[in-house]
This record gives sequence, structure tokens and C-alpha cells, in this order.
Amino acid sequence: MDLLPFFQQLEATTVGRVVRESLWMFPVIECVHLLALALLGGAVLLVDLRLLGFGLVNQPVDLLARKADPWLLAAWMVIIATGIPMFLSEATKCYYSPPFFYKIGLLVIASVYTFTYRRRVTRELAYGRAPLTACASLALWFGVGFAGRWIAFY
Repeated sequence: MDLLPFFQQLEATTVGRVVRESLWMFPVIECVHLLALALLGGAVLLVDLRLLGFGLVNQPVDLLARKADPWLLAAWMVIIATGIPMFLSEATKCYYSPPFFYKIGLLVIASVYTFTYRRRVTRELAYGRAPLTACASLALWFGVGFAGRWIAFY
């Protein structure tokens, strides 16, 4: 099934056209997107480093994770909210970009992993699984960021 016509329809939406035709809208949205990515990365890194035994070692993991979760969720929502109009403005370009599909795939996997398994490990204090959980989390989110950056150079 060829998705190109679908991607072309997405690009032809009002949002896609407005963002694409504006001189400043895409860069502003991208700045907010990247700031949210930095916030998400900080929230993830804070908890994952603690799971690895580094960082705020005097803080209980479950408490640290509970305090970081609202920031993580807010950043994730901003990333999604800003990513959609950026995608709509260049959907056809994204169709031809393998890094875009890697990013979306990794984003889905990292999101599901973070909000289910990783959350359970931090809440249940399953320290035996903590290092592997943290490494997998860091690898997934690094992959999302790397693939996102790779889109611009593909």
C-alpha cells in the first residue's frame, strides 16, 4: 500500500500550508519542540541516572520518579503538539525520509516503554531490573533524538 497520496493530503491541510508558507512559524515551533525535547531528556536522565546509581543518590527512586513524571508528561505532550504541525508542513519530505519513520517508531516504543514498564520499575523499586531498565530507556530516547536530528540531514 502506497502512503504517498495520504502524506500529500496531510501536507495540503490548512495547518500544513500555513506553517509551510509562514516565514517564522516553523522555526518557532521547532524551537519549542527542541526545548520540550531537552526537558523530556532532563526528566528521563534524572531518573535513569538514579536507577543506575548516579546523580541524586540520596533521593529514593520512587519519589524522584514521581516528581519528574509531571515534567516528563508535559514535555512529551508539547513534543507531540509541536511535532504534528511540523510534520504536516513537510509530510511529503517525511515520506521519503527513512529517519522520519525510525523516529516515529522509536518515539512510539520509547513512550510505551517509559509510561508502562519503566514507570512500574521505578514505582515498585525493582532494583534488580533497574540498570537494564535505565539503559534501555536512555537508548530509546537517544534514538528518538538522533533520528529526529538525522531527518534534517537526509
